[in-house]
Amino acid sequence: MAEPRSSYEPFACAPGLKLEAHERLSTLRIETIGARLDRIEAIMERLERRLWITVYGVVGVILAQALQSLVSVSP
Repeated sequence: MAEPRSSYEPFACAPGLKLEAHERLSTLRIETIGARLDRIEAIMERLERRLWITVYGVVGVILAQALQSLVSVSP
């Protein structure tokens, strides 16, 4: 009985090829993780800048109110 022919091309599957494919995949994953970390760091820097601007704004308002109350008390 003749064996049925498959429509797929033969695939060279050797331990060396599997290892090479795994190394390429690992490298790609590490690069992707690095890119994500860079984006997260940029977002955190912007958030930190916004936080400090908010803190300085609140302190400025408090100082302005204190100065206004001092000015209104003195003749």
